[in-house]
Amino acid sequence: MSNELTTIIEGQRNQFESVISVKGIDFDREAQFALQILTQNEYLTKVAMSNKSSLASAINNVAAIGISLNPASKLAYLVPRKNAVCLDISYIGLMHIAQQTGAIKWGQAVIVRANDAFELQGIDQPPLHKFNPFSADRGEVIGCYMVVKTDEGDYLTHSMPIAQIYDIRDRSEAWKSHLKNKTSCPWVTDPEEMIKKTVVKQASKYWPRRDRLDSAVHYINTDAGEGID
Repeated sequence: MSNELTTIIEGQRNQFESVISVKGIDFDREAQFALQILTQNEYLTKVAMSNKSSLASAINNVAAIGISLNPASKLAYLVPRKNAVCLDISYIGLMHIAQQTGAIKWGQAVIVRANDAFELQGIDQPPLHKFNPFSADRGEVIGCYMVVKTDEGDYLTHSMPIAQIYDIRDRSEAWKSHLKNKTSCPWVTDPEEMIKKTVVKQASKYWPRRDRLDSAVHYINTDAGEGID
């Protein structure tokens, strides 16, 4: 099976190298990462073998978007979705692209819980957020916010209540598939990461425009099946 997967991936070398969008993305390294991810997930391998074109597309999207599959970096993954292999970009990956492209200097997405003290100071300042990170009684998640600092030194803050985040979740293909087919999805396995990812994507609309970042967000809202407009 691994030999077959290797052949499929190796067959994308020319296409991959023709669409590389940033320096540092190397076909041989990414091919090894892809093979490692596939061989560690039996179901993903099954999907890849039954839908080889989706695996090819996912591999090529690594080059086109300019994001590494290196497991240690936690920037992007190969995941099964709607009987296809998809490139899934984490919220950390989106932040990485935003920083690489110069849209922001740094940023942080933070979950807010019911027992936290939270006060928004305006979109151009970080909020006041006080909580005990070691407390087991912070309460349920009530929202999330994103703070970034631009190259010009300005702060931009974007906050979302959990109801608005879940409304977006409910429109995503991954969540619909989970409800209909009882399949696993990131909203089930990694809910806090998906909450942060939703806020990052929404916040990015207000950051300085960068084509590569826009392309990454557009991809995960369409081909990757998250369906967030």
